[in-house]
Amino acid sequence: MSVERGIEHAAQPPAALPRKLADILRPELGSLANEIVDEIRATIPAYARPLDGPYGKSIRAGVEYAITLFVAQIADPTVSKEQSHEVHHRLGQNEMREGRSLDTLQSAYRVGARVSWRRIMRVGRRSGLSSAVMSQLADAMLAFMDELASVALDGYLEAKARTAGALDTWRRKLLHLVLETPPAPSKAIAELAQLTGWPVPERATPVVLHPIGEGVRPRRHNAVDSDVLAELDCAEPRLLVPGEISGARLATLQAALPDYRLSIGPCRPLDSVADSLRWARDALHLSERGIIAARRVIRAEEHLATLLVNADAVLTCQLRDRLFAPLAEMTGKQRERLLETLRAWLDSQGNVVDIAERLQVHPQTVRYRMRQLQATFGEHLRDPGARFEMELALRAGVTPASVPEGYALPEVLPAPRKSPQWTPSER
Repeated sequence: MSVERGIEHAAQPPAALPRKLADILRPELGSLANEIVDEIRATIPAYARPLDGPYGKSIRAGVEYAITLFVAQIADPTVSKEQSHEVHHRLGQNEMREGRSLDTLQSAYRVGARVSWRRIMRVGRRSGLSSAVMSQLADAMLAFMDELASVALDGYLEAKARTAGALDTWRRKLLHLVLETPPAPSKAIAELAQLTGWPVPERATPVVLHPIGEGVRPRRHNAVDSDVLAELDCAEPRLLVPGEISGARLATLQAALPDYRLSIGPCRPLDSVADSLRWARDALHLSERGIIAARRVIRAEEHLATLLVNADAVLTCQLRDRLFAPLAEMTGKQRERLLETLRAWLDSQGNVVDIAERLQVHPQTVRYRMRQLQATFGEHLRDPGARFEMELALRAGVTPASVPEGYALPEVLPAPRKSPQWTPSER
């Protein structure tokens, strides 16, 4: 039985039933409510205790609201169900808090349906109702009880999801659901979010966490704000933050997670946040390889081009093999100097003084190296397409597996030199 099933039945009230049935059934309501409560107590051990306290009043109220609404619907199919549904939703919540099982709750509704149908059969025979009308009445009554059972089930599951232990589990499942590829149905996310009390945002920002030191132990999920979905005790800890991460939010996250480096993906619509998580993870990996500066906070948004050119290491290696084949006969030192100069030349758009500053060498040395580059690459230096490919290859990182045969790792693509004016404290 599901909430959707109950809603489906709710869309089909017993409008076709003769309205005079309401006048026939209404006098039975008081005694029927007592009979249902007595039968529930007699047949289900969990309800055998006295019902004279607040709990017993809620059980009796649920029964009375149910049978009163059913008769009222016969008299007027457009009558509001809101109050009765609210009572049964709370009844489901109370059942969970009382420690009763879901089977016990469902059994109570089955008893209510059985007792109600038994009474209707007696009244029908006494009133001379036709078999066709009795059949319609049975269908309407069973559908109605199914509807209320589904409403109570919704309340039961919601209360269960909000318990301390279960809430953490459900929120983790919700995080997994949001990050599924291909995207999970929005309806499934909305239902699970309702159970956990998480307001579903239109856009969200993923954060990948990495321990700064050895032996960092994961903290409890409640270390972060309540609207943040978190999974910390896993191989790749991550968070999902609703909306953009403002300066204040970032400060809160850093204070809550002082032992972690944070790699933040771009804020994306919920159905594509898994891509952003992948970019954040890639940015973290590139920082570990020294291609992106390993800061306490890494924003993938600031390194999209670097992420792009490092997305396919094998393809990048193939491009390097083709572009830098003319350097294969040179010594390692010669290759390093020329590639260093080539990158500075591309970055500076050929300005010799700027290149000299970047490389911290004399302008005459730059001119000498540029003549070597011209002799080595020739027309390729004047071809915009070739220059673009060279810049892509020079900006991509290097892994041992992608080093061309015969090249020593430090010789392939030299790291860009820092400007003399740059210091880490400036960012």
